Amino acid sequence: MLKPTYPYYLANAPVAANTDLEVTDKYTGEVATRVALADARTIDTAIAAAVKAQEPLRKMRPFERQAILEHCVQRFRERQDELAMALCIEAGKPIRDSRGEATRLIDTFKVAAEESVRISGEVLNLEISARAKGYRGFTQRVPIGPCSFISPFNFPLNLAAHKVAPALAAGCPFVLKPASRTPIGALIIGEVLAETDLPRGAFSILPAHRDGADLFTTDERFKLLSFTGSPAVGWDLKARAGKKKVVLELGGNAACIVDADQGERLDFVVERMIFGAYYQSGQSCISVQRILVHEDIYDRFRDAFVAAVKQLVAGDPKDEKTFIGPMIDEKEARRLDEWIQQAINGGAKLLCGGKRDKTMLQATVLENVDPRQKVSCLEAFGPVALLQKYRDFDDAIRTVNASDYGLQAGVFTYDMRKAMRAWDEIEVGGVIIGDVPSFRVDNMPYGGVKASGLGREGIRYAIEDMTEVRLMVVRDS
Repeated sequence: MLKPTYPYYLANAPVAANTDLEVTDKYTGEVATRVALADARTIDTAIAAAVKAQEPLRKMRPFERQAILEHCVQRFRERQDELAMALCIEAGKPIRDSRGEATRLIDTFKVAAEESVRISGEVLNLEISARAKGYRGFTQRVPIGPCSFISPFNFPLNLAAHKVAPALAAGCPFVLKPASRTPIGALIIGEVLAETDLPRGAFSILPAHRDGADLFTTDERFKLLSFTGSPAVGWDLKARAGKKKVVLELGGNAACIVDADQGERLDFVVERMIFGAYYQSGQSCISVQRILVHEDIYDRFRDAFVAAVKQLVAGDPKDEKTFIGPMIDEKEARRLDEWIQQAINGGAKLLCGGKRDKTMLQATVLENVDPRQKVSCLEAFGPVALLQKYRDFDDAIRTVNASDYGLQAGVFTYDMRKAMRAWDEIEVGGVIIGDVPSFRVDNMPYGGVKASGLGREGIRYAIEDMTEVRLMVVRDS
């Protein structure tokens, strides 16, 4: 269970400044714990401390930073059950998914520990013409400086880790604002970091309301802003971020193509599609939202998929049998319910689901949705999937690309020519062949194009954003 109260972390130290932030159990709606809430003055103090920590953190040797990350891995393993239950309560994430995210937190820090001693440069051959005779070039990567991190509610452990772990590996001090609805996981990370000998000011973890956290975006002492969340908020932050580098991991309405040759393993495809569309109640940027199935196997797929969706258990996320838990709050559940009803009124066919009880929205399947409907062209971010048939593979690719988003896409096919064409032509950050777009391993480059964002996560790729190339040229005597 959760503690009665949690402090925030200011310049490495726990501060029980107040208990102003109520964190609710997302299934019962009851207050589960109370958290210290940072104000603008506290955030300013944290930024100043991060600036002071820049030099001592930069001078830490790679093996010293690696030791800190390895300590985190060990402590997260010891506290894995606690982390999973905290996540289940504060996010309403089914306990099986919560355990999976706690495992990914450990994986992410483990990869960061390995990458912390691999940050290297190169030797450049500058003698490309006679005028450069006798010159040699060398590069190294140096920390960019203090970083501002804003993490979302849906993966409060692992998406915070994808900012914190590479920053520690690279030697960048940071100030993290976790989502105010789900701050506990990030604060437990802070509790573990406070056990280490990081320089004072190397990290601050400060829950704050959005309207009081403007410094995370605008303060010029930050050299990088990394934000994960909605496109509307992300692009607004970028417009106000000034000169700092900006990394945005935003939303999507991920599509998956199922080729005609998948008829012999339809059970597997359905199983993976159920996971992709409905795990953690569809509240994922790469949740399967649009499913395009070849007309030769469409009816078989539709019938099997709908039957499987009807079998999903909804209820208390603490129950081991639960697959569909609550959405993050009733406002979000009401929004998606309205989108579903608008699509039905616009001619879509409801195949199952479509009902809401407070924060609980039934796993829903719609067929023949007008692509102009919000549930199709925007990010649903909830337990709904849309089915449509296609005849020509290239037409299916064009349908996938007819979106403002471009995060990941899935393609089920045995035909390598089609797989390569999908990789070449689908306008996304990642194409997953033989599985759903919801697949992610924490060392792979992850990010989107178009409205889905800028930059890439995945530890090595995040380290590249958090470091700068510094050149040295040597002229032979």
